[in-house]
Amino acid sequence: MPIYEYKALTPKGSTQKGIVDADSARDARTQLRKKKLLVTEIHESQKGMKRGLTLKLRKIQGANTPNKKRNEQVAAATRQLASLLGAGIPLIEGLRAIIEQAPDREIEQVFRDIREKVSTGISFGEAVAHHPAYFSELYSAMVKAGEASGALDKVLAKLANYLLAQSRMRNRVGAAMIYPMIMIAVGILVVAILITFVVPKISQMFRSRGKELPLPTEILIGTSDFFVQWWWAVALGVAVLSLLFNWFLRIPRGRLLWDTFILKLPVFGDLMLKQSVGRFATTFSTLLGSGVPVIQSIQVTKDTLGNKVLENALQKIHDHILEGADIATPMRLSGAFPPVVSYMVAVGEQAGNLEEVLEQVAQTYEEEVELATQKMTTVLEPLIIVLLAGIVAGIILSIILPLMQINKISG
Repeated sequence: MPIYEYKALTPKGSTQKGIVDADSARDARTQLRKKKLLVTEIHESQKGMKRGLTLKLRKIQGANTPNKKRNEQVAAATRQLASLLGAGIPLIEGLRAIIEQAPDREIEQVFRDIREKVSTGISFGEAVAHHPAYFSELYSAMVKAGEASGALDKVLAKLANYLLAQSRMRNRVGAAMIYPMIMIAVGILVVAILITFVVPKISQMFRSRGKELPLPTEILIGTSDFFVQWWWAVALGVAVLSLLFNWFLRIPRGRLLWDTFILKLPVFGDLMLKQSVGRFATTFSTLLGSGVPVIQSIQVTKDTLGNKVLENALQKIHDHILEGADIATPMRLSGAFPPVVSYMVAVGEQAGNLEEVLEQVAQTYEEEVELATQKMTTVLEPLIIVLLAGIVAGIILSIILPLMQINKISG
């Protein structure tokens, strides 16, 4: 659908500029007239067309990756669209309303492209799939199921709740880590200032006396000299190690080894496992409740877990189901999921209410994640304080020891 740039006079006589999407210039004038604007100039936006095409290509190729801002924007737009459809407003008009109140230009262009595709006969689920940076495979699958069942508004409402629930879970863990990270950053900054600026001045004073220094002081001065002279090498080494680590995580085997190591960590590993299991239960139940087939639901859920150990286990469950097995048995044999989850899934399969059972599991693990997060911060904070206090105390002691020797000699 073309995009038109316009200049118009408001009822108060001021000039207003903007853009509007319409089938023709006449349709654009009609839309603006309904807003009580007197159009003085209007033409098709070549710049907007180029930006839309560039943005479209970037989304199709996946050049952009999802982030917190996009997820929040999509969740808000999904809830608004669900409300509009529930009120009986057609999808095309609902998308127009979303475009008019888009928070920024990029997401506005995304929804313009989606609306244009839908107006040409492409399904909404297929249209959103062209923008993977904003809409995940899960989103597309649920929308397609909602369109097939004729309950798109209900599916979108459920999808909005799911996106918000996942955002809350991520934010809870992220917020819990803010204070420890600030403590670590401040501690590193203090130690860096002491070693880089304070210790060199004190070491000059000690060396000028020509006396033999205590071993802790020699180690401190040597460390300070190394960082002052070779700080660039340390920075380069950290950068290289970071690149190597990122490359290692991109390898399937490397990612599996790292995720296995993470899950075996005390306290933190327990938190990561509960978070992934909670995400599995929430995603799986949401997909099933939206009418997505079990096989497709498992495949889509696998890509949302964020842990290679559980992803591999879910892939094996998927393969066993294709061979005629149930869900609970291969889940229990995998050993990746807690036994209580396998038991609850078995109960849900036998009773025919797997979706409701998974919702209960998701709620339970959401509470477990909150408790595990509190436990982790309770353990981390004193450990960080003791570690940083020990480092600073060691630096201070290394400085005081030669001063005590000087006082003894003077006495």
